[in-house]
Amino acid sequence: MTRVYLDHNATTPLRAEAREAMLRAMDALGNPSSVHAEGRAAKAIVERARGQISDALGASHADIVFTASATEAAALACAGRSLQGAAIEHDAVCAWIDPVLLADAHGVVRIETPAASCLQLANSETGVVQDLPSDLALSDLTQAFGKLPFGFDWLGAEMGLVSAHKLGGPKGIGALVLRQGLDVQAQVRGGGQEMGRRSGTENVIGIAGFGAASEAAQRDIANGKWDRVEKLRNILENALAAASKTTIFVGKGAKRLPNTSCFITPGWKGETQVMQMDLAGFAVSAGSACSSGKVKASRVLSAMGYSELEASSAIRVSLGLETTEDDILRFAEVWAQKLKKHERRAA
Repeated sequence: MTRVYLDHNATTPLRAEAREAMLRAMDALGNPSSVHAEGRAAKAIVERARGQISDALGASHADIVFTASATEAAALACAGRSLQGAAIEHDAVCAWIDPVLLADAHGVVRIETPAASCLQLANSETGVVQDLPSDLALSDLTQAFGKLPFGFDWLGAEMGLVSAHKLGGPKGIGALVLRQGLDVQAQVRGGGQEMGRRSGTENVIGIAGFGAASEAAQRDIANGKWDRVEKLRNILENALAAASKTTIFVGKGAKRLPNTSCFITPGWKGETQVMQMDLAGFAVSAGSACSSGKVKASRVLSAMGYSELEASSAIRVSLGLETTEDDILRFAEVWAQKLKKHERRAA
């Protein structure tokens, strides 16, 4: 059985460009903090990648601080600050904020005090894209980076979170993007690496892969590759809608990521759907991948006003650049077959 991977919002395949950059970086002997030639060579790899990421983000007026993940970047950004946000934010951000802001039925959040607030650019579960206000304190850019054209310098946020493995880079490397001159409360103290904001010897290999992946992802956007993916997403949703009159497509009335479809079939548990589709050869999810393998009612959908039954009956399909129309049509066909069996059992 040939498996079909449709969980790209959880993680993406490693790009060839990232792999090649990482293999080259493995031959760099030195520590980036060392002043000798070997150290300078390692430092050059780190700074080249920092420049690649800055260019891809449109962040020429920002600092890129490397971390072990976007989760760590969120901790670095939020520690010592009192920020408010909505419950649709990723767990890594929700752990630090006061979730008092409300999302409407489309997942759109309105903010009155941007300087004290955080707002993700795109939601990992629903794909809904937000219009960010000016002077926003923090934005989670993790899902949007590499899929949407934007520039950090004109987004209006003071800080942003990004992660390599969401755009074809390696796992275990992320970054905090900071407006130049903005200070943060260091959480990892020691030798003062990363401009004193995050101590510890840099992950040279991971950073090299992150830089190469960012550069390649920006080329894909410029070449319109995500337009094809969006068409596939729409083909998928039309096929699913033809098979089920009760299925709800979350956020369809709002701007969404081109690759993401979150849909609810009330009464058919998302956990059950994920397992059935996995056994049939399709990798999908029931929400964020950062809950230690737990499958439960979606906190994001609950915050958007969906009932407990609806929030526990959702799955997310997230496409990648290598997804084919045959993959989509096969998924829709098998899903429709599983739905009919579910309906017969429930009758």
